[in-house]
Amino acid sequence: MQNKFTEAMDFRHACKIFDETKKISDEEMRYILEVARKSPTSFGMEAWKFLVITNEELKAKIRPHCWNQVQITSCSHLVVILAGIENAKPSSGKPQKRCARRAVTQDKIDAYMQRYSSHLSHTLSSDEDIYAWTARQTYIAAANMMTAAAMIGIDSCPIEGMDKEKVEETLGLDTTQYQVSMLLPFGYRVNEQSKQLRLDFDDVVEFIK
Repeated sequence: MQNKFTEAMDFRHACKIFDETKKISDEEMRYILEVARKSPTSFGMEAWKFLVITNEELKAKIRPHCWNQVQITSCSHLVVILAGIENAKPSSGKPQKRCARRAVTQDKIDAYMQRYSSHLSHTLSSDEDIYAWTARQTYIAAANMMTAAAMIGIDSCPIEGMDKEKVEETLGLDTTQYQVSMLLPFGYRVNEQSKQLRLDFDDVVEFIK
């Protein structure tokens, strides 16, 4: 069954060169970022942040630390997706505040936080382990952003190829608070999309009855 969502999935590809003369409107970019904001996270922690860079000088400084990929500077908007570190820790008070947004009793909040802390005792034991957990969740937001962008004819290209520490230094990040998960440039393609290559349905899907 073909619909707008599957059409967007067919349209989306890892755009390698963006048209530098075309810029995404503020309204369209806000729509893409709103999709990120509304994406699901484990325990509803929302341990992430999205930096939106349009400053050409800053993009040029970042590019050498991303294998010199041209997407970094040719895109209209460069979104740096950050994985939260400190705000995932129970000691920060942020998880409890996020839980308390719902109209529930303190007993239920306490029980939820006990479950959060005990279930994730190993995950929350070091900044490295926390990053591994929160960074995985940012990929949900990234996927939603790319598909949402494709639905309105905007291209993207997820980028992991980078010197993470150098990018963080260039951005002046306090890595005890946030660390770079991935870079996600948005813009408009210059070249026609190459043929989409995927494994066959039956190669990747197995029904268990």
